[in-house]
Amino acid sequence: MVDPSNPKPATQPTPPSGSEPPESSPAAVTVAVAPGPAVAPGPAVAPGPAVATAAGPPSHPPQPFLGVRWPGPGRVAAPVVLGVSVAAGVVAAATLPWDRPGIGWLVTGTVVAAGTAAARAAAGTQAGPPAARLVSGAWALCALALLGVGAVRGAGWLFVFCVLGAYVAGSLAVSGGRSAQGLLLGTLSVPIAAIRALPWASRGVSEVRGRPGGSAIRTAAAAAVGLALLVVFGSLLAGADAAFANLLDRALPTVDGARVFRWIFFFSVVGLGTLGGCFLALATPEFDGEPSTRRPLRRVEWALPTGLLVGLFAAFVAVQLTVLFGGGDHVLRTAGLTYAEYARSGFWQLVAVTGLTLAVLAVAARKASRETTADRVWIRAVLGALAVLTLVIVASALSRMWAYEQAYGFTRLRVLVSACELWLGVVFLLVLVAGIGFRPAGRAAWLPGAVLGTGLAALVALGAVNPDRFIADQNVTRYQQTGRIDVDYLRDLSPDAVPALNRLPEPLRTCALVGIADDLAESGPDAWNEWNLGRSQARRELTGYTGPTLEQVLACRQITSAAVR
Repeated sequence: MVDPSNPKPATQPTPPSGSEPPESSPAAVTVAVAPGPAVAPGPAVAPGPAVATAAGPPSHPPQPFLGVRWPGPGRVAAPVVLGVSVAAGVVAAATLPWDRPGIGWLVTGTVVAAGTAAARAAAGTQAGPPAARLVSGAWALCALALLGVGAVRGAGWLFVFCVLGAYVAGSLAVSGGRSAQGLLLGTLSVPIAAIRALPWASRGVSEVRGRPGGSAIRTAAAAAVGLALLVVFGSLLAGADAAFANLLDRALPTVDGARVFRWIFFFSVVGLGTLGGCFLALATPEFDGEPSTRRPLRRVEWALPTGLLVGLFAAFVAVQLTVLFGGGDHVLRTAGLTYAEYARSGFWQLVAVTGLTLAVLAVAARKASRETTADRVWIRAVLGALAVLTLVIVASALSRMWAYEQAYGFTRLRVLVSACELWLGVVFLLVLVAGIGFRPAGRAAWLPGAVLGTGLAALVALGAVNPDRFIADQNVTRYQQTGRIDVDYLRDLSPDAVPALNRLPEPLRTCALVGIADDLAESGPDAWNEWNLGRSQARRELTGYTGPTLEQVLACRQITSAAVR
C-alpha cells in the first residue's frame, strides 16, 4: 500500500542524491517520481526483479578463469594478432629443420619475437614500467641468443638444452613474472594461453569476416579447405588405382608424408605458441601473487637447524682444505685411494649437497622473521656463513672433477655437470649479495629472476665455449702428454670436434673421424635453413677423407687405452 501523505512507494527506497535511478520498467519509474495524493495499487508497484535488485545486495557476475590475475586482453583478437600468428606458423613450417640444429631456428624465433612486438605495438600496450620493459627485452634477447646457438654449433645434445632454455626465456618475456611463483607460472603460461586464446581468436576471425574486406579471408579459407580435400581424397584414389597414381606422380611434385607432417606440426605448434604469446603480451598477467601473511618463524625455529648445518659444513671444510689444495698428490699419498674413488664417489654427493643447501637457504630466508635488528643480524650471520662454506664445497667438488678429468679424459657429462656446479657457485654469490642488501621488511625481489637468468646465460656461455671441440682438444692434448686416448668415445662427438681431431696422428685421426664423416655423408648437404657453421667447417676439414682401412682399425684398437669413463 502507498501512504497518501507520502507520494513515494513504501517498497521503493529513495536513491542517493546524484545517482542514476535503478533500471526498471517505465511504469515503475513513473510511480517513483510522479507526485500525487495517492496511487492505486496495481502492477506498477508490484515487486519485481528490478525492485528486488535495487533493494537487495548487489549481484556480481562470475569471475573469468583465473579471475583478475589473468583476465585476458579483451573481447576479440585484432587482425594483426591473427596475421602474425599465421605468418609465424608459415615461417616455422618452411624454415625449421626437423632433426638438426640450423639457422632456421633463429629465423623462426626472430619472426615470432618481431610479430609479438608488432601486435603489442598495434594494440598500444606496454610491458609495464621501463624497468619491466627492460627485463622483458632481456629475456627476449636471451631466447634469440639460445636459438642462435643452432646456427654455429652442430652438437645436437647441446641444442636441445638451448631450445628448452629459449622457450623458458621467451615465455617470461611475455608473462613478466618476477617472484619464484611468477617465474614458474610464467614458464608454464604459453601453452595455457594458446588454449585460452582460441575463442578470442575465433571471435576475431568472425569480426574480420564480417568487414567489407573480409571476402579475401573467406576465399583463402575456402581454398585451404579445398586443398585439404584434394590431399585427402587424392591420396585415397591414388591408392585405389595405379594408373591414377602414376598420373598424379607425373603432375605433382614429390612430397613425402613425413615432410607434410613436419609442416603441419611446426605450423600448428609455432602458430598457436605465437597466438598464446600475443594473448599474454597484450594483457600481462599478475602471477607474482601477494606477499605471504603467514606468521614468520621465530629465531630459534630457523637458526637452530641451520646453525647445526653450519657446524657440520665447517667440520667438513676443515677436513677438505688439505684435499682441495693437495689435489692429485693427496690421492697418490692416501693408501688404497684411487682417482676413481676420490673423484667419482665424492663429486655427485657434493653436487647434491650444493643443491639441497640452496633449498635450505631459500626456505630459511623466506620464513625467517625480520622484525628486529637482531633478527636481521642473525639472518646475515647464519645464512651468510652457510653460503660461504657451501662455496668451499663447490670448489672441492670442482677440484675432484678436474682431477678425474685429468686422469681419465673429458666427456660431455663431465663438462656439463662441471658447468652446473660453477653456476651453483654463482648462485651462492648472488645469495650473499642479496643477504647483504636485505631491507628491514623486505627481500631481494630481484634474486629469483637473477638465478634463472644466470642459468640461461651459462647455457649461452656453454654454447660459446663449443663443448664438443673443447672435449676433443683436451683429449688430444692428454694423448700427446700421456699416450692414452679413447678413440671409441671421440668418434661419437659432433662435427664441432673435427678441427681438434685433425690434430691426431694417423691412424688415430682416421679412426676418430669415421663416425662424424659417416653421419655427415648420410645426412647429405644442408639446405639453406639447415646451414650450420660447425657442420660447414667439418665438411671443409674432411675434404678428401676416405675412411680407415682394416689395418688402421686394428692399429687404433691397440693404441686405444682402456680408461674408465
